This record gives sequence, C-alpha cells and structure tokens, in this order.
Amino acid sequence: MQSTLRLGIAGLGVVGASVVQVLQKHADDLSQRCGRKVVVRAVSARDKTKDRGIDLTGINWFQDPVRLAESPDIDVFVELMGGAGGAAEASVRAALSSGKHVVTANKALLAKHGVELARLAEKRGVSLNFEAAVAGGIPIIKTLRESLAGNRVSRVFGILNGTCNYILTRMQAERLSFETCLAEAQRLGYAEADPTFDVGGFDTAHKLALLTSLAFGSEIDVDAISVEGITEITLDDIEKADELGYKIKLLGIAERGPGGGIEQRVHPTMVPKSSAIARIDGVLNAVAVEADFVGKLMLVGPGAGGDATASSVVSDIADIARGTALSTMGKPAEHMTPYVASNVSGHSGGYYVRLTVHDRPGAFAAIATRMAEKGISLESIVQRARRPSADAPGEAAPHEPQPVIMLTYQTTERAIREALAQVETDGHVSSPPRFIRIESF
Repeated sequence: MQSTLRLGIAGLGVVGASVVQVLQKHADDLSQRCGRKVVVRAVSARDKTKDRGIDLTGINWFQDPVRLAESPDIDVFVELMGGAGGAAEASVRAALSSGKHVVTANKALLAKHGVELARLAEKRGVSLNFEAAVAGGIPIIKTLRESLAGNRVSRVFGILNGTCNYILTRMQAERLSFETCLAEAQRLGYAEADPTFDVGGFDTAHKLALLTSLAFGSEIDVDAISVEGITEITLDDIEKADELGYKIKLLGIAERGPGGGIEQRVHPTMVPKSSAIARIDGVLNAVAVEADFVGKLMLVGPGAGGDATASSVVSDIADIARGTALSTMGKPAEHMTPYVASNVSGHSGGYYVRLTVHDRPGAFAAIATRMAEKGISLESIVQRARRPSADAPGEAAPHEPQPVIMLTYQTTERAIREALAQVETDGHVSSPPRFIRIESF
C-alpha cells in the first residue's frame, strides 16, 4: 500500500465539518478503494473553541490558512472557506506554489481566477479539483471532464441554484408571492439573510461559467454572462404560465452560437410542464448536456447542503489518492481557446411579455403596431381582469392601468427589446415592460 495521503482542511463550516465526518466514518472503505490511507492531518478555521460535532483529537490547528497551505505536513489542501479573493485565494495559490494538490468547492474563486490557477497547478504538476463547486452532490464536473471526453458538446443548461428553485416551486404549488416564499426559504435556511447573490442569478452565473469552460474548452469569462434573477417574477406570471402549460424556472444556459461563438445566459425561463427540467422541484438541482454522440442526458440531485457537497469533495480527494491526474478544465490551459461571445440579443425563440397598459383608446393598437414594426408576430394577447378598487371592492376600478399578457411566435431578443423600449417611450405603459423567454427542451 502507498504512503498515507495527508490532508489539510481550511474552513470548518457545514461542508468542512461534513467532510471530516465522511473521512472518519468511511476511513476503512476509502483506504481500500484508494489503495492508501487518507487522513486529516491539520485544519484551519476562525474559531478554535466552537463545537462542530466532530472529533479533532490529534489534528493540528492552524489559525492562518496560508500557513496550513504551505505546511510540509500535508499533501492535499482542501479549501472550503469561500470567497473570490482574500484568504481563500491566497491559501490556494500558496498550496499550488508549494507543490500541493488542491480540492475546493469555491465557485467564486474559480470563476474569477480559474484559468490562472489551472496554469499554476499544471506548472507545478499537481491537481486542482472542484467537483463540489457546481451543483453540490451532482458529479457534473467528472461527467464533462471525463465521461464525455469523446463528445462535442452543443449545449449545457440547468437549474443550478436550489434557493431559486425552491421559491419558484412554492410560488406555483401554493400560489404564494415571491416575498412570502423568500421569507420561508430564509427561515428554513435555504436562503441567506442577504439573498441577492442567489435570487439575483449571480450564484448560477458563477457555476455556469465553469460548466461553459469545461463543455466548450474555452477560457472562463463570467463577465460575459447575461444575468437576470427572479426578483421580478410575480404570482400573475406563475399563474399565467401554469394556464399556458408552462413552469417558470431559473436556468443557466450555455450553447454554441451559429457563428461559432458561445452564448451564456442566466434568466427565468418558461419551460413546458411535460419537459424533464420542469419536473425538478424544491431545492434540487439538475444539469442537462447535449452532445453529438451521447445525445441528451440529465443529472439530478441535491445541489447544496453539507453532506451532498462533502460527497463531491471526498470524491476529488479519492481521485488524488488513486493518482488520477487530469487537467483542471479538461484540457491543458495552454490549449484552452479564448472566450468568444455569441450575441445574446440574436437569440431566437418565443417570448412571454407582461405589460401594464394605460386604459385609453388606441393604446393596444399602438403597442401591436410597434411589435409589427420589428417583425414580431403575436400568438395571443390576453387582458387580465381588472382588480376591484378600494372604494368599490365588488366593482372594476375604471381608468387604472390594465395588465396585459402577450405571447409571441419565434423572434429575436433584439427585436423584443427594441419593440418594448419603443412602447415604453411612447408612454402607453405605466411601468417598464417585462418579458420571459420560452424554451422547449
């Protein structure tokens, strides 16, 4: 049997504590599977006195994660602190520079510095593994980097944030408002006190940037992603989508454009209820891949949580223990192609459009004219029922702006944006128009 693989773990939050538990609970099985013992030699965290429910007897404590990363007493540095810079970045760089393998769950760090860190890992001849950085316990990184090595991927997309999926699921199932569902998600621990990173779509964007690089062999460019969150989704949108046979999901989508560039976008999407992606509810994640030889496949599972994420972290550690060495992003960094964006405004598809139209003669006709000027054909126009006024609860409130829903046939996003901008300029609506893309997966 080979010599013991010695680990240093920085960050003992929910995931870090779960990793220690897995390694201790399954130590014998892991040793047999890997052909060598895997032990936690040292750890680092902010508070040494905190009770984390794990046994740290005999494990060295480092207050400074950089010192831990540089320690000659470890072979693998496991970074579970989080953050795109600061201690996380400094300690990962220190570990790689000193010739140590690194395992991380840090999507933000990799989205910002992934290519640079991959080059450093390759220069030092060590591994930089990050299965846990995308979709928690779902093995999508291994799938793209290893299992689909013989395929040319055309599209990768999915539900990559459990918080958003939980909120949208509750909104549809129980006809609750976004604000009510968000508060419940926070109470249950599915959403942070400041949920902006999740509900704004930025968490999904960081994960999508990594999937894009793996799928298409391009350098990471998170800034190229068009990002829209779910904060503007109303119960009316949810109900109308349901009536039309759709569900609304926040998706991250990356695909090859017709000109050879790559289109990356994060946004709420109306998907047919009959589609596989529509059936992924609650806090579950799902990632779908479309490729030339394998066709279409989808992986579904828990996208977060200590145990699920720890499972992926330990999987990466096991690969290192076995001696499995792969390029960080699936191919050597020197062979990664510069990211070339495909213009998202050229995206073509159907659209759901929500307007609040002033109740005056000619408004509808003028709006339809603006759409026609951009070559947009309307499949349907639905005027929602007026809400009763406060003075006359049983009667319609006259002369108030009216909610209007339009569905378009296939058109381009550029055309939709330009038409709606003109409608707003014309003064026919009381608030900015909103649209949701319709996708058939």
